[in-house]
Amino acid sequence: MVGLTALWLPILLSAVLVFFASSILHMVLPIHRRDFKKVPGEDSLLEALRASKVAPGDYVFPCSEDPKQMRSPEMTEKYNAGPVGFMSVIPSGLPNMGKLLVQWFIYCLVVGVFAAYLTGRTVAPGAEYLMVFRVAGTTAFIAHSMAHISNSIWMGQRWMLTVKRLFDGLIYGLLTAGAFAWLWPGI
Repeated sequence: MVGLTALWLPILLSAVLVFFASSILHMVLPIHRRDFKKVPGEDSLLEALRASKVAPGDYVFPCSEDPKQMRSPEMTEKYNAGPVGFMSVIPSGLPNMGKLLVQWFIYCLVVGVFAAYLTGRTVAPGAEYLMVFRVAGTTAFIAHSMAHISNSIWMGQRWMLTVKRLFDGLIYGLLTAGAFAWLWPGI
């Protein structure tokens, strides 16, 4: 068994590697450039949302407050007429990229901690590179990727977007695996 304190360096290195890889995937390579589309009539939609004083939060439309109401003729008509969707509204103003990037880096550290915990409990000191690589990489891949699948199932997110995010998670998992396997403590 390997304790978390012995794995602080691979935790930190994996977070740094994933942080920079995500920057490259999202800002340099064209992979994610067309992930989101502009809403037709954006200006009128924004004006309508402003007039409605929509506060930051998560919304569904049409929305049924009571599950029994879901099958009512009125709700059926709303669903059939469309559009049907989910919407997240964030506070107005330019996104605070500094804050968002710090949160992303902290998340990368947390994934590294979980990868360290699971790998440290299942792989002995001095283990072969590939054994460490498998456990740490699988853990990191799951943490970075699997939740996106439920967004396609339940929230209507396009499957192609989910596939791209799974690819990102695979890259992040491989980088985490490499950091842990390279810096794994010996006997």
